[in-house]
Amino acid sequence: MIERWNRDQVLALAPDASSQKAARGISSPGKWSGSGATADAVWGECAGSGSKPYRTCVDLSEPAYRCSCPSRKFPCKHALGLLLLWSADGVPAAGEPADWVGEWLDGRRGRAARAAEAGTARAAKAAEAGPADGRRAARREQRVTAGLSDLERWLADQIRQGIAGSRRHDLWDDLVKRLVDAQAPAVAGSLSRLGAVLDGDDWPARLLGEYALLHLLCVAHRRLSFPDGDGAGSQGADRETAPAELLERVRDRIGFPVTKEEVLARGAVRDRWDVLGRRDEEHDRLIARRVWLRGRATGRAALVLSFAPVGQALDASLVTGTTIDADLAFYPGSAPLRAVVAARHDPASRDAVQHGAARHDPVPDDPAGDEHLGDDAVRDEPAGDDAARRHAARHRVTPAGPPPGSTVEQALDEVAEALAGDPWLDSWPLVLAGVTPAGSGSRLLAGPSGGLPLHPSAGTPWRLVATSGGHPLTVAVEWTPRGLRPLTTWDEEGRVIVL
Repeated sequence: MIERWNRDQVLALAPDASSQKAARGISSPGKWSGSGATADAVWGECAGSGSKPYRTCVDLSEPAYRCSCPSRKFPCKHALGLLLLWSADGVPAAGEPADWVGEWLDGRRGRAARAAEAGTARAAKAAEAGPADGRRAARREQRVTAGLSDLERWLADQIRQGIAGSRRHDLWDDLVKRLVDAQAPAVAGSLSRLGAVLDGDDWPARLLGEYALLHLLCVAHRRLSFPDGDGAGSQGADRETAPAELLERVRDRIGFPVTKEEVLARGAVRDRWDVLGRRDEEHDRLIARRVWLRGRATGRAALVLSFAPVGQALDASLVTGTTIDADLAFYPGSAPLRAVVAARHDPASRDAVQHGAARHDPVPDDPAGDEHLGDDAVRDEPAGDDAARRHAARHRVTPAGPPPGSTVEQALDEVAEALAGDPWLDSWPLVLAGVTPAGSGSRLLAGPSGGLPLHPSAGTPWRLVATSGGHPLTVAVEWTPRGLRPLTTWDEEGRVIVL
């Protein structure tokens, strides 16, 4: 049974403020007809400007949406309005979905199964690398090595000449282009974003810190890839002596690709994962969505990334404040964080549609079955817990409540351990228990063992202050080198408050 989401969680799914406002306007029962809800779907018909009502349905298990309206927003206002009505317990229960809803759900299941088969086939094909693949990989290694050598010399020149002239935003444009040509896209991206460091009074210290991390990456690649030489021709056997996980992390930070099939082939970790929150960032007309998760049994942190051009729909299948029983496959590295959802499990079943992942970790309590995560055509877009007590009593659903938290001291130890494995880490999810907003402007989260500052962009966290009322809270945050970004908190009744 899917836990009912609350109003905050539904509105957090909206693509913009105008969609939130429009959804509130059509969230009353009088706007809907033929509505119903089962354990994993909700649907209804909403009267619009045309002669026929708009048919709207949401697959709650993924989740995903479909609506017959012409809107290009995902989810559209009708899907959001229907979910608001459902969150208020305004949609009647039904034994079976309507025929048109059942057809859509069956189609989704079929496409999911076919996608899983195709992924398995691609993984098998990728495993059959031939001589041509080896030659291409060797050529790329040479280009990357040359590009990083240029970067290392450029960094030495900057330090030798001084950084007084570094506030020119075009200072590194040519080098960024050379690194792109050298097939080191992640390094090029890090360099191109240095302009943001120049805004603030502390820019010299921050810029030197970024230069130091780039230099560390160049040296790490040279020494780990070619430990017995300078990179001219020793990469084959010598690489075997390098720490494998650290080398994988360095290659990831440079921009060497790792396919989804390769990640899934490494095996998956099953747990009940709390979705702590999400954050969107735009760069070069591309929006990156970071969704943070944490395992209840394993205590592992996870980051699920998705990307979309500006104006296009982003993956909204992981809803803030919910807890999912799923298999996560982690990307390689010395401090594994980024992951993909290999399979979801239905609380009513042990079966799961998997994406080729071989699960080998122990399964925690609360076993389950599945919903496949995949891209659908035709208005299928991923979607967003309410602990409505009457819903829980009717369906015997126990809300997960706040995830287990740690003290400030324990959180700092966790971040230190993560940084030891990945010095280039710029964010990490934490759950702090028993903290209150404190300090000037409530710019600290303080507990008995100390406090941590908030990120400058967080401002005064009025919503967090109001929820706390001076009492300790459990707060999910994103750690960054410049401070914490609040994500989610839970009130005294365990309800989710999206910050």
